[in-house]
Amino acid sequence: MNKYIAALDQGTTSSRCIIFDGELNIVAVAQKEFEIFYPKAGWVEQRPADIWVSQYGVLSEALLKGNIQPAELAAIGITNQRETTLVWDKQTGEPICNAIVWQCRRTAEFCKELEQREGAYIRQTTGLVVDPYFSATKLHWILENIEGAKERAEKGKLLFGTVDTYLIWKLTGGKVHATDYTNASRTMLFDIHRKCWDGHLLEVLGIPASMLPEVRSSMGDFGMAEIGGALVPIRGVAGDQQAALFGQCGFEAGTLKSTYGTGCFALMNMGQEPPKEDGGGLLTTLGALPDGSACYCLEGSVFIGGAVVQWLRDELQLIQTSAESGEAAAQVPDSNGVIIVPAFTGLGAPYWDSEARGSIFGLTRGADKNHLIRAALDSIAYQTADVLAGMEQALGKPIFCLKVDGGATANPILMQFQADLLQAEVCRPMIHETTALGAAFLAGLAVGFWKDAEELKQKNRIANRWQPQIDQAEAAAKMDRWHKAVAAARTFK
Repeated sequence: MNKYIAALDQGTTSSRCIIFDGELNIVAVAQKEFEIFYPKAGWVEQRPADIWVSQYGVLSEALLKGNIQPAELAAIGITNQRETTLVWDKQTGEPICNAIVWQCRRTAEFCKELEQREGAYIRQTTGLVVDPYFSATKLHWILENIEGAKERAEKGKLLFGTVDTYLIWKLTGGKVHATDYTNASRTMLFDIHRKCWDGHLLEVLGIPASMLPEVRSSMGDFGMAEIGGALVPIRGVAGDQQAALFGQCGFEAGTLKSTYGTGCFALMNMGQEPPKEDGGGLLTTLGALPDGSACYCLEGSVFIGGAVVQWLRDELQLIQTSAESGEAAAQVPDSNGVIIVPAFTGLGAPYWDSEARGSIFGLTRGADKNHLIRAALDSIAYQTADVLAGMEQALGKPIFCLKVDGGATANPILMQFQADLLQAEVCRPMIHETTALGAAFLAGLAVGFWKDAEELKQKNRIANRWQPQIDQAEAAAKMDRWHKAVAAARTFK
């Protein structure tokens, strides 16, 4: 009867549902974009109702497209944009304000102050740096700035959650308020060594413990989703980047992947022991293993990846669809010396400069729109190369293979340029959207839909490989020009 696994993939710009069968065939897929708001410079928000309605809507649509009854689902897996922060009333379920998106920089000034007081403790305890990116200061801002929020929270009337928690709460009709280790480790409130919420940080930020969700294994029991009169178990939950590593079968220490979505995120499985070094501006976070336990990972975060293509489309109007970026870039052999540093919301790893702003360098009279588009795509590869240099530093040896996934990997020009800069092989699996696949894997293993990790490895094969086409000296020269552009962008405040 139970023939399928449904993966709910709630991303920054859209919600998707992908339904897989036991052979990893995609039986049905549905996707819906929703609105993002920018009420002030550096502020980024979403309506919680849009997150929920779009996600439940695509689940229903995928079931309809695949002619699948809810009772035919063996389980649901959830993966989500991380760090985005929601607060809602415990009784009514009504959000008290818009969700504050992970990209939002409104707490930058507060983070500077917090760094002075607690930076070393936060780094040691949570594996993270003090930055507006993470949930903790967003939640603090809500409690301090939304009328009545602090008093209601102290009385136990409000709940906090990242997007996974909110979806679980909604899907179970308010019966389950929980998250998993991977999402908890991105809040800047979670002790990744003791694997519990940290009382000292809650006190420092004035956050009542009663607001926080229970933390469970990524292959845990997250209750039963009520779908069309049927009850379907929610058994797999992981933040999008950890889900992508799991979907890439990154089960062993040393496995490395990079996801190219709205942002770009490289993640390396470091095993059961936390890394001793931060690897040049990288973060330590928690990932998931096939036995249900958590592992440590090194992560590098690029804030603006595929979002730079959306900027070309929506703000500059150089293209009408994102797919046109690849066609335009193919019209020119290179960027003609143009370099774009897309620091629209600051720079992530390895710089962690929230005040840096986007810049364009190397313009000449001969630069046309195709060169700008090519430079925008190049910026994604440059930023990823910066992150992976830190990974190599942590490993103490070169990286020979990078597993890639996400929508932008469909662009062969970008993937070739990435291989050139890294001087390493770039491998793309048959299923590009491994974020959803990872959520499906977690849920499927939890309920016995798939036998074990070895079965998943056998079924999830590599589809494309790119080898470097330039030598190491040329790659180093390109990176040197990029670093000069980044340095200049960081001086313009």
